[in-house]
Amino acid sequence: MSDPVLKLAGVAKGYNLGTPGEVQVLRGVDLSIAPGETVALVAPSGAGKSTLLHISGLLDTPDAGTVAIGGQDMTGRGDRARTGVRRRDVGFIYQFHHLLPEFTAAENVILPQLADGAGRRQATARAAELLDRVGLSARADHRPAALSGGEQQRVAFCRALANRPRLLLADEPTGNLDPYTSDRVFDVLMALVAETGLAALIATHNLELAARMDRVLRLENGTVAAQ
Repeated sequence: MSDPVLKLAGVAKGYNLGTPGEVQVLRGVDLSIAPGETVALVAPSGAGKSTLLHISGLLDTPDAGTVAIGGQDMTGRGDRARTGVRRRDVGFIYQFHHLLPEFTAAENVILPQLADGAGRRQATARAAELLDRVGLSARADHRPAALSGGEQQRVAFCRALANRPRLLLADEPTGNLDPYTSDRVFDVLMALVAETGLAALIATHNLELAARMDRVLRLENGTVAAQ
């Protein structure tokens, strides 16, 4: 049996917001996601889902507990090691896609590959492949301002998958789209996940979309449980 792509054990995180006492956001979270598995994370506002995603993606460190990606324990690892694993093995999608406005759709997918050492020809071919897969070949040379919200989010999906990550982390990836566009974009996301076999942890308030995933977890009072 292969190692989980993501495994959290006893993860805790608190913040001192300048008032007496610490705000404890995560309280011993245990979580494991297998290759090819899609997991929905639902939570009330302010429950800490973004904190959990940031820790899972090595953008933040827990106060206690361990984080392993692909069987590699990242606890106590230095910035260079964490950055390398994050760049190679983790793809991020956010509610607000954060595409680079001065670059075309294709260039937004090419750039993270170049940063990871890919050659330009290889990166260009990979970008064309992904954009074609999501129906955006004809829009590859358009800048984000010329794309609709759904098109921009599909470009963000392609960018997240450009370096063939093991783990996809998404924070409300369809939260700013209308219901019809949200459903279409989610279909594209799920198809890409199924084809690539990566593991996905997707935070969403949309319970209908959550129900289409393999598992639904609820984050509340600092802990995670199956829903």
